[in-house]
Amino acid sequence: MPIVRIALDVPLSTLFDYLVGADIAVETGQRVLVPFGRKQLVGIVMELSEDSDLATDRIKSIVRVLEDVPPLPAELLTLLRFCSEYYHHPLGMTVMSALPARLRAQEVVTIKQESSYLLSERGRMLDLEEFPKRRQVQRRILQALHEGPASETKLRVLSSSVSANLKVLLEEGWVECSVVPELAPEAHVFNDVHVLSEAQQRAVDAVAAARDYRCFLLHGITGSGKTEVYVHLMQQVLHRGGQVLLLVPEINLTPQLEQYFHDRFPDTELASLHSGLSDGERVKKWLRAQSGRARIVLGTRLAVFTPLPRLGLILVDEEHDASFKQQDGLRYSARDVAIFRANQRGVPIVLGSATPSLESYHNAQSGRYQLLKLAQRATEQAQLPQVRCLNIANTPLQDGLSPAMLSALELRLQRKEQSLVFINRRGYAPVLMCTACGWLSGCTKCAGKLVLHLKDRRLRCHHCGHQERVPHACPGCGNTDLQPVGIGTQRVEEALRTHFPAARILRVDRDSTRNKGAWSVMRKQIHDEEVDILVGTQILAKGHDFPNLTLVGVLNPDGALYSADFRASEKLFAQLAQVAGRAGRADKPGEVLVQTAFPDHPLFRALRAHDFDTWAQILLAERQSADFPPFAYQVLLSAEGRQEQEVYTFLQQARGQALQLAMPVDVYSVLPSALPKRANHFRAQLLVQSDTRKALQTFLRVWKPLLDGLPAQKLRWSLDIDPLEF
Repeated sequence: MPIVRIALDVPLSTLFDYLVGADIAVETGQRVLVPFGRKQLVGIVMELSEDSDLATDRIKSIVRVLEDVPPLPAELLTLLRFCSEYYHHPLGMTVMSALPARLRAQEVVTIKQESSYLLSERGRMLDLEEFPKRRQVQRRILQALHEGPASETKLRVLSSSVSANLKVLLEEGWVECSVVPELAPEAHVFNDVHVLSEAQQRAVDAVAAARDYRCFLLHGITGSGKTEVYVHLMQQVLHRGGQVLLLVPEINLTPQLEQYFHDRFPDTELASLHSGLSDGERVKKWLRAQSGRARIVLGTRLAVFTPLPRLGLILVDEEHDASFKQQDGLRYSARDVAIFRANQRGVPIVLGSATPSLESYHNAQSGRYQLLKLAQRATEQAQLPQVRCLNIANTPLQDGLSPAMLSALELRLQRKEQSLVFINRRGYAPVLMCTACGWLSGCTKCAGKLVLHLKDRRLRCHHCGHQERVPHACPGCGNTDLQPVGIGTQRVEEALRTHFPAARILRVDRDSTRNKGAWSVMRKQIHDEEVDILVGTQILAKGHDFPNLTLVGVLNPDGALYSADFRASEKLFAQLAQVAGRAGRADKPGEVLVQTAFPDHPLFRALRAHDFDTWAQILLAERQSADFPPFAYQVLLSAEGRQEQEVYTFLQQARGQALQLAMPVDVYSVLPSALPKRANHFRAQLLVQSDTRKALQTFLRVWKPLLDGLPAQKLRWSLDIDPLEF
């Protein structure tokens, strides 16, 4: 009987052999149901074979082949094998983690065929002026269908109650329903509403000329029209019958980009893949991409594993963003996997950013990537904002706000322009302190502090989620004078309401955008100019275009200047450049005010001059002298457990084995993690690095099996290749 080797979602670095019955046809990439121990698991067929190392009587048979969806293509299986080998993660867990949740379950996947709605003969004769005004959503649906048939998905942008209102219109005979044909139209309407600048056209021409794999770094200042370059490149690929994959770092960026691409390619099917979708929606869009029907796939990092039979171009927007790195399970970088995938398929890839990662910038400087620059803002009237540093070393602050900042906000209110106050810390205050004995609100389960959330009178740990009520008195000495120390978004919001009682103030952070749909409502308020002052975290820093926003005020950025993380200043510059780029994007001049005690620091000098290149050269020189990435390659072994001694014993044993191998790698000492205790678990780490990627991978292939053999029953440990966080 033939044998299949199957990838299963279990933490073992092997495939599992199963027999195939004579009456069963099976091929690689298919989902199958197999017995495993006392239960049954869904797996993916990775190989077909005639023999096995196991005796035939010890090999179980597969239960059934799940034929509800097409098999995974060989190209995707190759990509997943690469990820398993490079990131040293079990192959079965790698393969299964790349699939939508519905494809990992045993239930048969059934996809409801999409319907198209059109006006009936009666509906076409209807005068909308006579239609009842109180039925607003139905009026909007009828108006949309007057322009032509549309799917429910397309109509859903009109209102959240479209489904119920369509049902009424169908029952009353105004609207008819038909099944959308499965074949996608090959002709693609392109609304070419923008004339490209010379620099944009040069970038488009350079990428379009690449008929094979080539990696381009599109380094464009904020507001320089990188999205417009993407759109024109998409048009060329779609015209040739190809598919485009566009990766974005944040779920918050997908709705506005989705709408933008719908407007520019109105009859092209787009699949948007992100964690905000239900399991059913995700698998439906994933399968439409696999069939080739969805021609544009827009998604966050997991979308890099979407099967795309006609893939012709990959775009990675904000390529520097740390959100592209998965921080648990398969710890992959979606940007790096996308580069491998483009090379594998032989198609161009464009990495876009106003502040490229030093790794990408170094590759562009050395000629490995081709550098494309956009040095001017796309809108002719729009200029880069003026950046000024407010020296607060000897300035009294009111709830974190300097007098100069308050004056600038007052001026914008008088001009009826919008302002953004940026502080990357949510909550009311980072810590609560007793003025008598110095007690601080520490987390009992972490090495961190409990953050004060004044509105709901709670102390919350932003690391492990633990929360408590705000105490009436100090737990240490009984003193009732407990004071908030430091500032967060809630405290700034409250202070601004006190200073500007007539201003319309909106706070945008993870707390205020937690409910589904909250951020899209807020974004509409901002665009409709129903907000005067925004207070927000990095949610507001990327990709948003608010034409009436002319002032950005940055509070408390100095912590990153003396951080233990060697990437901290790189991240800070990127964050400040991104948030500064929100100001003055239309015809009104923008201004950025940065409150700092170190106005002469090279980072702030480069920020004032909008000079990323000089700052990058300074950082690269520092990294080279310290032998840090991109001039070295790293792997971080992390461990955590309830007993501190067990954690350190495991890591010391791992270090001893690494040293005994005597390979060309540097093995550093075992150290506590940046947060040495989280959720009652002690955490520590061991860093290993090498001058070449090949030497590090050779070392890992020998070291990883030794780690698997160490006693670690009460521990969790993981390897992070090319780590971003320590």
